[in-house]
Amino acid sequence: METSYLDAKLNRHFAGRVVRKDLTGMIKQGANVPTYVLEYLLGMYCATDDEEAIHDGVERVKKILADNFVRPDEAEKVKSRIKELGQYTVIDKLTVKLNEKRDIYEAEFSNLGIKGVAVSSEYVKKYEKLLAGGIWAILKMEYFYDEENRHNNPFSIVSLKPIQMPNMDLNEIKVGRKQFTKDEWIDLLIRSTGLEPTQLEPVVKWHLLLRLVPLVENNYNLCELGPRGTGKSHVYKEISPNSILVSGGQTTVANLFYNMSTRSIGLVGLWDCVAFDEVAGIHFKDKDGIQIMKDYMASASFARGKEEKNANASMVFVGNINESLDFLLKTSHLFAPFPEGMANDSAFFDRMHYYLPGWEIPKMRPELITHNYGFIVDYLAEYLREMRKQSFADAIDRYFKLGNNLNQRDVIAVRKTVSGMMKLLYPHGEYTCDDVAEILEYALVGRRRVKEQLKKIGGMEFYDVHFSYIDRETLEEKFVSVPEQGGGKLIPEGLGKPGHVYLIGKGDSGMIGVFKLENQAVSGTGKFERTGLGSRKEVKESIDTAFRYFTANCKNVSSGITTKNKDYLMHATDLQGIGMNAELALAEFIGLCSSALDRPVQESLVVLGNITVSGTIEKISDFANVLQVCVDAGAKRVLIPAVSVVDLQNVPPELLIKVQPIFYSDPIDAVFKALGAV
Repeated sequence: METSYLDAKLNRHFAGRVVRKDLTGMIKQGANVPTYVLEYLLGMYCATDDEEAIHDGVERVKKILADNFVRPDEAEKVKSRIKELGQYTVIDKLTVKLNEKRDIYEAEFSNLGIKGVAVSSEYVKKYEKLLAGGIWAILKMEYFYDEENRHNNPFSIVSLKPIQMPNMDLNEIKVGRKQFTKDEWIDLLIRSTGLEPTQLEPVVKWHLLLRLVPLVENNYNLCELGPRGTGKSHVYKEISPNSILVSGGQTTVANLFYNMSTRSIGLVGLWDCVAFDEVAGIHFKDKDGIQIMKDYMASASFARGKEEKNANASMVFVGNINESLDFLLKTSHLFAPFPEGMANDSAFFDRMHYYLPGWEIPKMRPELITHNYGFIVDYLAEYLREMRKQSFADAIDRYFKLGNNLNQRDVIAVRKTVSGMMKLLYPHGEYTCDDVAEILEYALVGRRRVKEQLKKIGGMEFYDVHFSYIDRETLEEKFVSVPEQGGGKLIPEGLGKPGHVYLIGKGDSGMIGVFKLENQAVSGTGKFERTGLGSRKEVKESIDTAFRYFTANCKNVSSGITTKNKDYLMHATDLQGIGMNAELALAEFIGLCSSALDRPVQESLVVLGNITVSGTIEKISDFANVLQVCVDAGAKRVLIPAVSVVDLQNVPPELLIKVQPIFYSDPIDAVFKALGAV
């Protein structure tokens, strides 16, 4: 294999700390063991660019795995070896529990399948993770069957050595970093996670680096949703022994935070990062679980009983988006894959520091797996862990100020992202104004993506999404945008069909959304058929009010409209799945007139307001938020009742200039203005 320039440079400046990544993939096949365990062994025997030494080292590692790594299907054979030989070394994952009845700690071996093995309290004190999730270790096991104490487990642990590097000299990283350009260092970090950077777009490289930020920054809250097969959980499961992956999302307050009965800290106090593998399945058995999680994500502390506990673990939420991105943007928001109890909780999502767009990362393919050199992942993991003690949050202040649309939570989120990325890219502390600007823009985009979804969920409270930063020297202000926000609107441009009307209002769920009414006039005897209304009585009554008003007043719109020799067909659609709106009368009256006259309403028009049985116009409630939804949905013109003019003072001017307001005084006036007849 021809060694590249970067490989040679890496071996020169980090001798003994790197490994050829294709060796990991080659040996991993058939071994159900995390990457960091394999590379721990490879680092012991193959940390060189000498081909002969690598070959010998690989054979040694293979032999160790063949002889000592416990495969579940060979557990009985390994147990027999321990018995027959008296002592035997194994590599396995073990978890420890306290047996209160016997007052001893007992281990359970993941692959070996044995339980109740006594563990010295010294090991438990030294390696607390044994009690929370377990660790991989190299163990010397002993077998002794005591005839007099048959209830005792014959297996015992002679020695236990966790699979992790004994020490890390951070200065070695800082000095070595100076020998690499920024792009070389990025490629090195990505290769260290097992991927080949030359096959990736620049923005994808940044996304892959961001996956490491929860491991390098204390109390960092990250969300990544996207298609299947993009490696979302790989880093947290395979790359670092300091993170734990909660598969399926099922957990308890005692497990995650604090166990009141045993007075022991949960996962957040024992791991650097707690990642939830599938957000759709997140479920707390405790009613207060989500609230405690929100408190922790906001303040890095939580209260249990009379005590307040602090912890440093980052929280990562990864999951799959099953619908197309375009569909989600049109009909819902990008946090929709979360479970029902969380999906519309704006307070929970406001604590997210970054939303990583998983749809921008390609699915894993063979050519994306690197064959070049990278850091031994255990070395990488210790580098990340040591950097958690540093902070680069003030790097922004040397060159920039943040714009006035960022509130305190936004500022904290952006600073934490910048700090994390700076630790990854510039651990030696040497960087320029342009370096900071590049990271700052990336941080602002990820937090704005969170805020754009909050705007859809929570309305005007989260309206300030125009994120910017200001150069302290030139005072130039630069704004950032979110790529996926453009296009794909619910209300299309151009004229629609006669009888088709869009309206915006509150659905059955209480959320504000977009609804479409489709009307058609056909030859008949004056019948009115309606579909898509659901079972709510109020919705059907609203449509009936519209038809009665239409029958009584259509001649005031046009003498050519007839209700006796036409049938009117109507279908309603709840475009965002929030439950049908019950204030459809005015929009339906306009739709009936439009279909009867075979004349479409104005381009990109939304109807606001409602009429009672007597034709009285009702004022719009929550006007500013309704108008925000109009803009987000793609409306260019908004039909507004004159009685709501007074509420315009509560609408931000930057929102108002995005639509053309058209005011109407009564239902007939509304029809004329909707059809552009006046």
